[in-house]
Amino acid sequence: MKVGGVKTSLSPGTAPAESTLSGKPEWARQRLLAIILLICQTGITFTGSLVRVTGSGLGCNTWPQCHPGSFVPVPGAAPWIHQMIEFGNRLLTFVLAIAALATFIAVWRAGRRSAVKWLAFIQGIGIIVQAVLGGISVRLDLAWWSVGLHFLPSMVLVFFAAVLVTRIGEPDEAPVRHNEPPSLEILTHLSAGLLALTLITGVMVTGSGPHAGDAAIKPENRLQLPLVEIAHIHAHSMYLYLGVTIGLLAGLLAVRVPRNIKRATLLLIVGIILQAFVGIIQYWMGVPRWTVPLHVVGSGIVTAATGFLWSLMVRRQIAPGWGPVSSQKAVER
Repeated sequence: MKVGGVKTSLSPGTAPAESTLSGKPEWARQRLLAIILLICQTGITFTGSLVRVTGSGLGCNTWPQCHPGSFVPVPGAAPWIHQMIEFGNRLLTFVLAIAALATFIAVWRAGRRSAVKWLAFIQGIGIIVQAVLGGISVRLDLAWWSVGLHFLPSMVLVFFAAVLVTRIGEPDEAPVRHNEPPSLEILTHLSAGLLALTLITGVMVTGSGPHAGDAAIKPENRLQLPLVEIAHIHAHSMYLYLGVTIGLLAGLLAVRVPRNIKRATLLLIVGIILQAFVGIIQYWMGVPRWTVPLHVVGSGIVTAATGFLWSLMVRRQIAPGWGPVSSQKAVER
């Protein structure tokens, strides 16, 4: 049926129900854990970028051990600073795993709906897969494509961690609400798709660029594509991404949709522009080391913002007095 011009999905004979949660403190605890998980997922990409720009990728030259016969750094096996940076990055995986496990246990014990449990479960499985991919990249001496395959799943996990934060903030038995007209839903999906394209081309730029992750990696072992050309392809992907998102905002301003969707779209546009600014600095300054962590963290923030926007497109109706947006009007009048 339609409510206020916006579609909702409600089973016959079912009324909007209160959450199965025991109360707001329980909901808030779950959401806090999910936010911590999102921050950790983004943060580990930052430490990974430090590994790359400091040439510490082979500070621990095997996996799962740091060096043959030892799970911890070995004096003299590699420069001390490189061992500490790479080993520290590996240790953060355990922090991330604890955050994921705590989130999953919280939503499971609260009896949340299947979608929330699956989103939390996928985070844990993804962390395990990422640890294995990181080990494979080390065993392959940081081959550019293996490093790229290690980075991209991190962005997928960041995206769905943001979705998890949103989904936790919805009553489990409330009706589903489509907050955008179908044409704008298509633009929202297209924006997410162009983010993926921008990330993939960004990995290719990195693969052909100067920061290989270890000083022993020679230029001939990098992606053999002209850096200037692939950088332009990456930039044009970003322009498309930005243009579609601006078009989405224009469409949202022309219709009645929740204010938080317009706000999320505007913040995403600001994030994309800031990312573009960092990318332009990298291009004209020859990719100085300090810009790489900024660009990587920016990628995580923009990916999370896209995940939030995507998840707001279809939501379960917020019950009065429940959740973070209970004081907001559902639809602008």
